[in-house]
Amino acid sequence: MTLEAFNPLNAESYINLFGAWAVVGVCLITFAETGLLIGFFFPGDSLLFVAGFLTLPNATHHLPLVPLLVFVPICAILGAQLGHFLGARFGRPLFEKPDSRLFKREYVDKAEEVFYKYGPSKAIILARFIPVVRTFMNPVAGVLEVSAKQFFVYNLIGGLVWTEGVLVAGHLVGSTIPASKVDTYIIPVTLLIVLLSVIPVIAEIRKARKEGETGAAAAQDGSPQAGVSAAGARHRK
Repeated sequence: MTLEAFNPLNAESYINLFGAWAVVGVCLITFAETGLLIGFFFPGDSLLFVAGFLTLPNATHHLPLVPLLVFVPICAILGAQLGHFLGARFGRPLFEKPDSRLFKREYVDKAEEVFYKYGPSKAIILARFIPVVRTFMNPVAGVLEVSAKQFFVYNLIGGLVWTEGVLVAGHLVGSTIPASKVDTYIIPVTLLIVLLSVIPVIAEIRKARKEGETGAAAAQDGSPQAGVSAAGARHRK
């Protein structure tokens, strides 16, 4: 594949780009998405699903299932642990930067919102299934002083459930498709997974807008509810 034809939002593009090193590529991208703040744009869910889908024998870019099931979870867990370490090491200054294409303060706020809503244990596990929050939850947990030992336990559970679950789901879905048509269905299946991946994001955006409208209306009416967002903001100080 040429760089001109590469689409950074398309999971199959990464598989094609890495070629014979696709398993290594999937591991590296999984590590970067969960461990580096700039990795949030990688297609995590769809990449794992497509990788699982391509473990079928007749796939053009066949990938071995066992190495994926062994090494991808390890990279996901190590990446998240690195993110937690960076948050614990550098604290709030890690997020004190202007908004750009690779960073927006709202991503941190969303991760904090999930953290306080569900508590450390559930938030760290659930974040695995929420795009963008999956990347920022780890350093946020470090900043909010979740111990490395406690974080590792929840990180281990979430990392295993997420990676193994999505890989196996891709493999099982692929198994229901005739071998001769695997390559025919790869694109529509990938698009479906991408759509499913963004549903939580869209839902959260709509929820945030609704809450913002409610808060604005309450502020105009002088309602006590106007102080809710201010009270929530104390967590970010």
